[in-house]
Amino acid sequence: MSPYHPIHESTEIIHLAVLGHGKIGSEFIRQVIGQAELIALRKRIELRIFAIANSTSVILKSEGWCDDWQQAILEAMPQDGDLFETIIQFAQKQSLRNLILVDNTASEDVARAYPRFVQAGFDLVSSNKRANTLPWADYKALHDLLYTSGRIYRYETNVGAGLPLIDNIKLLHLSGERISRIYGVFSGSLSYIFNTLGQHPELGAEAIIQRAIALGYAEPDPREDLSGEDVARKLLILARELDIECEFEDIALEGLVPDPLRSLSQEEFTLRTEELAQNLDILRASCPREKALRYTGEVIWDDKTQTARLAARLEAVPLTSPLGALSSADCCFEIYTESYGDRPIIVQGAGAGVKVTARGVFGDVLRIAERRQR
Repeated sequence: MSPYHPIHESTEIIHLAVLGHGKIGSEFIRQVIGQAELIALRKRIELRIFAIANSTSVILKSEGWCDDWQQAILEAMPQDGDLFETIIQFAQKQSLRNLILVDNTASEDVARAYPRFVQAGFDLVSSNKRANTLPWADYKALHDLLYTSGRIYRYETNVGAGLPLIDNIKLLHLSGERISRIYGVFSGSLSYIFNTLGQHPELGAEAIIQRAIALGYAEPDPREDLSGEDVARKLLILARELDIECEFEDIALEGLVPDPLRSLSQEEFTLRTEELAQNLDILRASCPREKALRYTGEVIWDDKTQTARLAARLEAVPLTSPLGALSSADCCFEIYTESYGDRPIIVQGAGAGVKVTARGVFGDVLRIAERRQR
């Protein structure tokens, strides 16, 4: 049976516009199409992907794309003009309701277009961190618009991939629980690299980085992970969930990319990756045997002085600690609160990977869909 044939007259139709069809975007589309019939049966929710776009082209179908979408993308011609407006106008002309924009890009231009979609009646789901790390004024303006428009914005995968972190922090904060510290390994990519460095001394750092890229844990340009900037963005997102007014520049960031390599093009850097790898090998050799290298993030809130400290850095932690015992691409977040004292709430699990991230995005879509049911 086609996933786009309602099986019950009371089934609620949810229309999705998906921006980005790279690894995560394609996996998300595959998951939605694969689960459509089951969701319709169990939840009486029908998910229709009416738009799929990247930076140059868009394919549109009011009845929803099925497995034919990949061929349609291949045949799509680059489009001049405003892709965002094309999607909005199509939805309006087709009188589509229950609209959700699903952003699986890493584009700031897409993030800055969110207000246009909100004003056109779209809810938002995003694995893209950019909107939540814009300057505070822009961040605040978006969230104020969402509130006044009655629209929903979900971004659980911004930190921790598919782990249930952001929702829990929101609920703790809103319920009046004072969160004083969030500490841990925030990057699944860096977790994999440093776990493997420690557990496989026979492997050089360059080989480990290439393996992380091949497994989909790290970006093709490893500087994006090893710069520490991705961890810093996640710190900023969590701090803002605690209503801390802060900017990216407020974070004490210790990157791992040597200065001479930072400004190189990716092509130039590819010829000099061994310099970055040598730096990691030196760090590994200097780590005490009873400790493990971990790239950590930390948010500290002082309720008395109403000040915050945010830091991203490499540390040597005891092997017996929760962070020291991590394996593979796992993340670990320790949440310290007033009620729990020195025994933190710990959220731990896979922090990187295409499937877990796509599944987290899918979960956010389903949560909005359930709220939009009549």
